[in-house]
Amino acid sequence: MSFLIRVQLPDSPGTLGAVASALGKIGADILSVDVVERGGGIAVDDLVVELPSGRLPDMLITAAESVEGVEVDAVRPYAGVLDTHRELELVEEVAAEPKDGLITFTEGVPKIIRAGWAVVIQHDASGTQPLATSPAAPEMLTIDLPFMPLAKATVLDGEEPWVPETWRELGTELAATPLGKPDRVLLVGRPGGPMFRAAEVARLAHLAGIVAVVLDG
Repeated sequence: MSFLIRVQLPDSPGTLGAVASALGKIGADILSVDVVERGGGIAVDDLVVELPSGRLPDMLITAAESVEGVEVDAVRPYAGVLDTHRELELVEEVAAEPKDGLITFTEGVPKIIRAGWAVVIQHDASGTQPLATSPAAPEMLTIDLPFMPLAKATVLDGEEPWVPETWRELGTELAATPLGKPDRVLLVGRPGGPMFRAAEVARLAHLAGIVAVVLDG
């Protein structure tokens, strides 16, 4: 099975190599690495690793944290490899078929930022309604979204009263960004975590800003 493991580690030469060696000792094979955030002498990396059948994912945590200064933020099953440089390709897909651009964008976002689902929601005088949803996205018609209209990209508190109980049970981390205007918002969910980092939210806002221009142009 493949797993996505997010680690915090000292931003110094050799540390990631030491983590790779530790994971290799338990038979884990690193498929890809993505630097999520870097600063203050600390790096946050996402590793997609393949673990042999019969090995427990807890072994990944033990192995990684055997390296001095390394902390594991989260481990979750992951299908496929990291696709962190698809922004331009996704924008091109949206531009090629503008009439289907909103659906194309919404379905493509989770693959880029490693979320479980994405929904684009419109807010008007009659309330909120979903405009496009990705596979695995929850039903949004009966959910009150008090954060709308939204002025800027942000991480949302998954324990707020408006958050459905099923989302809380899954430990769903949430982030949202305006899609060109405050009353049209992209909401993304990451069941089981890890939390959205500031760099990820900024990346999401940047992508949404570009796509909004293409959609509304």
